Amino acid sequence: MAAHRKPRQSPLGGPAVRTAATLALASAATATLFEGSGHADPRLTTAQVEAKVDRLYHEAEVATEKYNGAKERADASRAAFDRLRDEAARRAERLNTARDGLGSMATAQYRSGGLDPAVQLALTSDPDDYLERAALAEKAADRQAVAVTAVRRELGALRQLRSESAGRLTALRGHEEELRRQRTVVLGKLEAARTLLARLTAEERARYDAAVAARDSARAPGSDSASGAMPEGTATAAGGTADSAAPRADRSSGGERGPVTAPNNRAAEAVSFARAQLGKPYVWGATGPSAYDCSGLTQAAWHAAGVSLPRTTYTQINAGQRVSRSQLAPGDLVFFYSGISHVGLYIGGGQMIHAPRPGAPVRVAPINEMPFAGATRVG
Repeated sequence: MAAHRKPRQSPLGGPAVRTAATLALASAATATLFEGSGHADPRLTTAQVEAKVDRLYHEAEVATEKYNGAKERADASRAAFDRLRDEAARRAERLNTARDGLGSMATAQYRSGGLDPAVQLALTSDPDDYLERAALAEKAADRQAVAVTAVRRELGALRQLRSESAGRLTALRGHEEELRRQRTVVLGKLEAARTLLARLTAEERARYDAAVAARDSARAPGSDSASGAMPEGTATAAGGTADSAAPRADRSSGGERGPVTAPNNRAAEAVSFARAQLGKPYVWGATGPSAYDCSGLTQAAWHAAGVSLPRTTYTQINAGQRVSRSQLAPGDLVFFYSGISHVGLYIGGGQMIHAPRPGAPVRVAPINEMPFAGATRVG
């Protein structure tokens, strides 16, 4: 009888286990989604929230510069591929023309009967006329040989172009894949920061906003942001234009800043351009004119001064002469973090103009608010 009894289901098997496993996986997925963001920890202090959001924004900026580099490489590969494709089309057209010429010569030769020259001479009633035509035929043969050589040359060039085009296309697809990958990273970091901030209570968010505002309004030692006085050590440099020396409003703080100063006209123009962008939003991957990321702003500023800079922070640092922190002059590019992931435009007095992060517009800030990594003088 015992053999015919229905076996008891183990409490560790069947639907119960599947339900428990589903709940466990869902819990693990939720924990993974918000890992590192402190999304639901009520014990986080305002300072801890600020630190986590800052870290996420910094990681997003690192990925943004990688995205910018991949985009620059993708654009270059696309342009090179297009040039090769156009050249291949021109070569193919020349090849077809050369082939048509060979076809005409072959037709003419066929119509002549292709007889041996000695037989043709023996059969002709006018040897002088034949010899004259033979001389012309010899010249035609020379032209035919030249045409054959041209066809071979065009065929070889076309094969080479198609091979190079295939390589460029492979590189382009690789860069586009890197673009998609870095875009996913950037958007993920920004979404994690938004999720973290969205879970703050109204009181916590007010404290957070106040802490960030207090930090962002800080000025370097020796400056007086309340009175709008010029930063200590700022002086009008020779070579600055009259327009660049005129005071401009700092829309990031609402106060008047001192004159733009620079060692030469180009640096003055770059600083003047950067000042005109104050208050514009930070948007990752943007190069203006309505929004910028950090390297997009410095690139646009120096472009306005007639100098072409590469797109990313880690390539801009090699675009000029390295200078020490003690030798900084207005217009120099100042870089931050060990991975060279942030850049600003130095304006004197220990301050720079930069595009900080999402939610923070282009503004004036002290260069000592981030880990200094180096500086470059361009122009």
